[in-house]
Amino acid sequence: MSWIVSLPCTRAEAEAVSNGSALDALAEPPVVVTREIDQDAGLWQLDAYVDDKPAPALLTMIHALVPSAKGKQPTVDELVEQDWVTLSQQGLEPVQAGRFFVHTSSYADRIPPGTTPFLIDASQAFGTGGHDTTAGCLEMLDRVKRKGTTPRNIADIGTGTGLLAFAAMALWPSARTIASDIDPASIFVTRDNAAINRMPLGRGSGALTLAVAPGTDHPAIRHRAPYDLVIANILAGPLITLAPDIAVATAPGGHAILAGLIARQMEPVLAAYRTQGFRLAARGGSSEWPCLLLVKRRRYGWRRKERAFHRADPADASFGSW
Repeated sequence: MSWIVSLPCTRAEAEAVSNGSALDALAEPPVVVTREIDQDAGLWQLDAYVDDKPAPALLTMIHALVPSAKGKQPTVDELVEQDWVTLSQQGLEPVQAGRFFVHTSSYADRIPPGTTPFLIDASQAFGTGGHDTTAGCLEMLDRVKRKGTTPRNIADIGTGTGLLAFAAMALWPSARTIASDIDPASIFVTRDNAAINRMPLGRGSGALTLAVAPGTDHPAIRHRAPYDLVIANILAGPLITLAPDIAVATAPGGHAILAGLIARQMEPVLAAYRTQGFRLAARGGSSEWPCLLLVKRRRYGWRRKERAFHRADPADASFGSW
């Protein structure tokens, strides 16, 4: 059995908690989730999941995360064990973004004609297409294709379920594509999803290479650089930190699709990439979750900036290096 502790909160408190809290220092910290329960009224809620019935001290710590709930008693409920994956899949509606139709097994017999479908069931990894960031990236990929761009070398950094890498492969089937994630579980999920969606794995053209890596730090990613297209649907902080590395990995004139940031984080992210020689070519996504298409400027003349990029031995460019 497990338990859930719920309290009302403000949006500001929800955003603050998402960046970490005092609970993280506990030996067995609760899983804390915040969500908007009424968009019109601006009502938010904090839910903390714990394995055992929460002690008063833990309730006090959880209450301290949301000062706006002072004087209100938290709701504490015992959860009955259920098949959460199956339940979550039942609640996932299909998503159509550009030419892509992303669905779970429940909708496998309801694919609209003329779409490019992907079956992505609920899993441990992020990226089922339902979130605005993933849908925005799918639409941006479709937009890049319609403009006539033809990347031959593609990297999906922070791939999650592999969905964006699959979409790129469907658009440019002759390209070489590599997908990486810092979480080994995501790479296992991507491998399984590749089999389900008949996406070939390997190292040649038209195949997908997989790697566990923090950012671009992997021999296979370094060896294949520079890339005509880099996709990074992660978070604003890592996007800013990775700006120099993504700049090195992107070919002059190449594109970068960035997402995972909220609207107020767009300017700091853009500033980090402009410093590295990128310009904003297009903005997509939703008003709250923008998706940015950047182009790396070409450098001409004897003053052009060049940075050495470590070329690993081809033998290091291993597939599925977990």
